[in-house]
Amino acid sequence: MTDSYDGPPTMPPPERASLFDGLRFAFGTLTVLPARITRWDRLAARTGMACAPFAGLVVGVLAALPGALLLLLGGGPLLAAAVTVAVPAALTRGLHLDGLADTADGLGSAKPAGEALRIMKQSDIGPFGVVALVIVLLLQVAALSDIYADSWIRGALAAVVAAVAARVAMTLACREGVPAARPGGLGAAVAGVVPRRAAALIAVLAVALAAAAALPLGLTAAGRSAAAVLAALLAAELLLRRCVRRFDGVTGDVFGALEEVAATTALIVLALG
Repeated sequence: MTDSYDGPPTMPPPERASLFDGLRFAFGTLTVLPARITRWDRLAARTGMACAPFAGLVVGVLAALPGALLLLLGGGPLLAAAVTVAVPAALTRGLHLDGLADTADGLGSAKPAGEALRIMKQSDIGPFGVVALVIVLLLQVAALSDIYADSWIRGALAAVVAAVAARVAMTLACREGVPAARPGGLGAAVAGVVPRRAAALIAVLAVALAAAAALPLGLTAAGRSAAAVLAALLAAELLLRRCVRRFDGVTGDVFGALEEVAATTALIVLALG
């Protein structure tokens, strides 16, 4: 998610946004999958960002399928991991990775908030952004490769859990009380739209479902899966607080950075043991 998205004009209807409005909003803003956004207002954004984990589930499944298939056809775990990491980048047009790079440039610039935000809006990527991209992609591929080396089932499950945890981090970042750094852009459209209780409930459900999904692999796997989601959300929360202090709020680039950091953290935890 970055501020480069140009949605339709804001014309908030008076009624509540439906679940389908929210799903279209989530898939239309967070993926390239065909989903025509029928509403572009704060009510639709509230439902949409609450539905963000569903978009993560679909992205995770689509990423896990080719990786698992490559292993079953005789490919190595490194190849499977690289393909699995590439799929989400393709399904998001690389927007989250771009957000990570821009956020790293803004944080590393040591400039006041206004100048840092201006640096983040520039189309080029600075040295901090390049380093952040290289490190994150290497960590994701390395962690997934270790997991795939154990079994294709664990690797596929890790891809799904990481993708869902990354979008739950976005939902939490959209909770009430988190301000937008700019008056415009996608970040301003979704900042503060999700009620705190709803965001907390979604996080708890994500942890429980991650553990349940891994339970057939044993209690240890279930515990590790739950820990991975918790660690991902904690890492994203720490970055969120840093960005709010540094930029006086969040932007679309910050949401992209949160997604990548959360996914990477989840994969690292899942690769342990």
